[in-house]
Amino acid sequence: MGLKKSHFSFITPEGRCPECLGSGVLRVSMDFLADIETPCPSCGGLRYRPEVLRARLRGRTITDVLALSVEEGAVVFKECRGLQRGLSLLSETGLGYLALGQPLDTLSGGEGQRLKLAAELVKPVRGQALYLFDEPTAGLHHEDIGKLLALFGRLVGQGHTLITVEHDLDIIARAGWVVDLGPEGGEGGGRLVACGSPAEIAGHPESITGMVLRERLGRPRC
Repeated sequence: MGLKKSHFSFITPEGRCPECLGSGVLRVSMDFLADIETPCPSCGGLRYRPEVLRARLRGRTITDVLALSVEEGAVVFKECRGLQRGLSLLSETGLGYLALGQPLDTLSGGEGQRLKLAAELVKPVRGQALYLFDEPTAGLHHEDIGKLLALFGRLVGQGHTLITVEHDLDIIARAGWVVDLGPEGGEGGGRLVACGSPAEIAGHPESITGMVLRERLGRPRC
């Protein structure tokens, strides 16, 4: 059909609908009222040129493919080794429910961090790096936190260092070193309460984190 990979992006002139410029909607300006958005009559809200939408892969158009979830995409493209590694890593980070065409500006902070983590793990190992995470477990099911811990273990096993701001006990219990700030939040926080291994934090008499960590680790109070 004479199409190149640039045709399958609704950002490029080759691929995007010329009427809505790839947005899928037309905005009608209303005096004294908010603008109204209507589906583009040319592409039907699908964002692409007609010749691009005529191209099909295993019966699916590019918009059909982008509507698949990561887990669905892994099944549809199970024979494509180049895609499987990236898709499997996304599933391992707990992002298997995301659509392949999910806009980045709709991701939560935790989702964005886990997406970056998967992108790093896809790359060949080159030297050592320091990774900073801010509440990467936000919104994750307990089973997905276990998957995230396994990926963290892979990074550490490759010689990298991870610093994570976290409240999840599973993450804290697996840390090599814990810095406990508090003793509370807001005006009641801001000072170093304790630092050390999870076992040392669990034995600290003034640490609230240590109190709940003791129950997780099954350790007696010092």
